[in-house]
Amino acid sequence: MPSLTDGAIRRTLKQVEQTGKQVSFVDGEGQGTGRLVLVMKPMPTRVTADWMVQQWRDQKRLKKKIGSYPSMSLGTAREIFKRDFANMIQRGRSIKLTGDTRPGTVADLFEAYVGHLKSNEKSSWKETEKGLNKIADALGRNRPARDIEPEEIVEVIRPIYERGKKAMADHVRGYIHAAFSWGMKSEHDYRSSKPRRFRLVHNPAAGIPTEPKKVGTRWLDEEEFVRLYRWLECPDAPVHPPYTRAVHILMLTGQRVEEIARLHKDQWDAAEGIIDWSKTKNGKPHAIPVPSLAAELIDSIKPNAHGWFFPSAMDPSRPVSHGTLYSFMWRQRDRGVIPVVTNRDLRRTWKTLAGMAGVPKEIRDRIQNHALQDVSSKSYDRWTYMPEKRAGMAKWDRFVRTLLSKKSPLNRAA
Repeated sequence: MPSLTDGAIRRTLKQVEQTGKQVSFVDGEGQGTGRLVLVMKPMPTRVTADWMVQQWRDQKRLKKKIGSYPSMSLGTAREIFKRDFANMIQRGRSIKLTGDTRPGTVADLFEAYVGHLKSNEKSSWKETEKGLNKIADALGRNRPARDIEPEEIVEVIRPIYERGKKAMADHVRGYIHAAFSWGMKSEHDYRSSKPRRFRLVHNPAAGIPTEPKKVGTRWLDEEEFVRLYRWLECPDAPVHPPYTRAVHILMLTGQRVEEIARLHKDQWDAAEGIIDWSKTKNGKPHAIPVPSLAAELIDSIKPNAHGWFFPSAMDPSRPVSHGTLYSFMWRQRDRGVIPVVTNRDLRRTWKTLAGMAGVPKEIRDRIQNHALQDVSSKSYDRWTYMPEKRAGMAKWDRFVRTLLSKKSPLNRAA
């Protein structure tokens, strides 16, 4: 059978439209037991034309669609058939298990990794996507991911480090390492049906050293705690109110910044005084009774039209980001109106002061949703510890109210 031409395809499409009969147009003789076929079907309002790969295997005819004409041209269809199917058919492999045989590009890898984070509801996906987009431009979006060498990644990271942005350089290295690590695992993931593979043989970021981690030790003593709390109640500069309220809740509950920043009305049970997260950083659901001070504050806030307690000032459809809260606190620190503290220090402060209040460490760990590593906690204990958490939060509430009943350092200085 002769090879297809665009003219013959157009004539046949008109014929199918007039006769209302389906036509399968074979391109040439094919190779072995496989062929490229254009299947034209009459529909009520139009004629569809789909490129199909056809294979005879185990005395059965298999078909797989690879595109539609004219969006996929005749030349492109032939190229894909030759590239991805002809050799596989000759080797006896089923076309159902065959797809794009080209190694995935840098852009393919980064996009797939971000998609993986999104599908697993990881809150970091947006920040990761933004970082990887810039990295892809530097490495070359359309280059095969397997061709990236460690030296190239070093050349991306070094200028950032030399500008004094050590943490950012470490983040960039981390993004690349995580994406390539995921890509290597996805190569042989039987749970994935995506045909595109990256053919990675190594992780080019694996040998690049990370920045030494600085373990934080900073926490606010009682006077510093009161000083910050009182400033947030009455800031001396214009501040988006949801930001000060979010930091208050961080101080009163000791939770992770992202979880408080993204607090939604569906997570707040006012009747029980409980915040309930279905998904948290360690992947486990988490619920806490809040101290009465925090409950009063949350109840006084009207969630916005999108349900957020702490919406972003720039985009109310989204909650405030942990980075924005960090910047907000940093600016006040630089002005000297609040103690030197980061949002993570507030979590450490809660852990320490709640211990001073008499809350047992096990209950503090459970309130803060720290992962418990013993076998009993991980695999067997399914008790919620809600009564114990309530008792712990009641102790903490009394402790904070006593602190706040004293004059703040600012007032004393006045």
